[in-house]
Formats: sequence, structure tokens, C-alpha cells
Amino acid sequence: MKDVVTLGETMVVFTPQTSPMLRYAETFIKNIGGAETNVAIGLSRLGHQVGWISRLGNDEFGRFIHHSVQGEGVDVSHVTFDSHSPTGLYFKEIRNQNDIRVHYYRKNSAASQLSVEDIDVSYIDSAKILHVTGITPALSDSAYEAVIYAMKIAKEHHVKIVFDPNLRRKLWSEDRARSVLKEMVSLSDIVLPGMDEATFLYGEQSKEMVAEAFLEEGAELVIMKLGKEGAYVHSEEEQFLVEGFPVDQMIDPVGAGDGFAAGFISGLLDDLSLYEAVTRANAIGSMQVQIRGDYEGLPNREELMSYLNQSSTEDIKR
Repeated sequence: MKDVVTLGETMVVFTPQTSPMLRYAETFIKNIGGAETNVAIGLSRLGHQVGWISRLGNDEFGRFIHHSVQGEGVDVSHVTFDSHSPTGLYFKEIRNQNDIRVHYYRKNSAASQLSVEDIDVSYIDSAKILHVTGITPALSDSAYEAVIYAMKIAKEHHVKIVFDPNLRRKLWSEDRARSVLKEMVSLSDIVLPGMDEATFLYGEQSKEMVAEAFLEEGAELVIMKLGKEGAYVHSEEEQFLVEGFPVDQMIDPVGAGDGFAAGFISGLLDDLSLYEAVTRANAIGSMQVQIRGDYEGLPNREELMSYLNQSSTEDIKR
């Protein structure tokens, strides 16, 4: 039995090394990046059992991703190699901490061929939590069908569903994105939107009002990410703000939301209170942005506890 199962695309990431701008770069750092595997790796580092469902090209980049994710302790037994479609790529320009540009080359990638046939019912119904994002259904009609199918399996077997909208406007039309993301909200137990995603779905409102819109759609709990302010928790029973952690220097914001998701899900699995789980989520999000890379800043349990203890000590001193 897995604690968490997730599904989605992971790509090879190239980051310029000699110059932050692609046009001048001569050498690159090669790594992997994908919202779902960022969360999976974050949870695995914290000691949880995680499985990942996906498709990779039967190529060197696909093998590199497979080995990397497996090496982080994530189960990849439900990852399929596709001999007809390539592994997706993207390039990340970190020009400065306020200007980070991502360029995707993922059209017709292996992961976009994900379909219902790739979903093993028994793999999902034996998990405690299914984690999904709004990226995967944007890749293709078959990927959309696979995600909805997985969510319905989880719903039928009382597997808790945690949904991060992770809006990617370039992948689909606004009307289609809004329709599908609302459908996913209706199937979810817990939703982890950013404020920009919340307003995209339900219009310009206060955080309290837009959170209520998620509940009306069908979710039981909304945890709205508010950046440096922290996160706002909203259910029918309670509403409160959990303050964020100060960050001296933001190096790379990519992956912060995934770190937040990993921290929160870890808190659920450890039976923490909602406040404590969101505090853990905020902590990991703040740790992630202080290290370059999509998942490199995600801590193990010892590093997380040290960070939380240090932050508590600094609060007492202040």
C-alpha cells in the first residue's frame, strides 16, 4: 500500500550555466522537473511511500528521469516507456529573482499520450491519498480522461483526493481550463490553489468569499497559498490564516507550490492538526525557494525539523 499516488508529466530541465540568458548560454545544467514528481520526491524524502504514474519516451532523457525519480525512493513501477513519442523538455532562464522564464518543448510528448489504459485501479484504491494537478489534463484529451478516471476511482474507494490547480494558461484556452479545473474541484476533497488561480476560477473576490466558492463547487477544504503572507485555511467548520516563514533571499521560486503540497500532505499522513500541517507546508515552500532547482531544496525530515526549530527560536528572540 502506498501513502500517496500521483500522476503527470516530468520533463528534462536545462538551465543555462554560463549566462542566465539562453541566447548567450554555452553550457547548461541538466535535471528533471514536473509538479507531480516534485511532490512525490518531497514526500519520499520525508519518509512516505509514494508511487508515480506516467509515460516517458523510450529515449535517453526518459531513462534519465526514470533513474532520477526511482533514485529518490519513488515507486516507478507504473511508468510506461513509449517508443513512438519523445520525453518532454524545458529550458529555464533565471535572469534574476523577479524574472524567471520557462520555455516548454512538450508537444506530442510521451506523457501527453497518457490514457485511461495507463491507470491501474488497484494501484489507486490501495493508496491513502491521490494527488493530482491541473497540468496533466491540459496535455491532451486522453490525459484529461486519465486524470478524471483516476479521481473517480479514488472517490469510489474513499481515497482522499488532494488537488493543486497549478494553472498553465499556455496549454489550453481559458474557457476549457476553467471548465476542467472546476470539474476537478468538484471531485476533490482538498484543494490547494494560489490566489491567482482562485480568482481565475471564481472572479475577483476576497479570499474568504473565493474560498467559499470552492466549497460550493464540492471541495471539503481549501488551503489558499498567499506567498510570503502564508496560507489561508477554509472549511465549513473553521477559517484561519497560517503565517509564512521569512525568506532572506529568494533564489528560485519554481517548485515552491509543490513543496507546499508535499509538506501539507505529509502533515495529513502524520496526523498533525490542520494548523500544524499548513505550518509544515509553509516551511517547506520557503526552504524550496532558497535553493536553485525545481525540487533540490525539498528537505528530509531531519532538515525540516531543524528548520522549524530554528524558526521557532528566532521568533522567541524577536
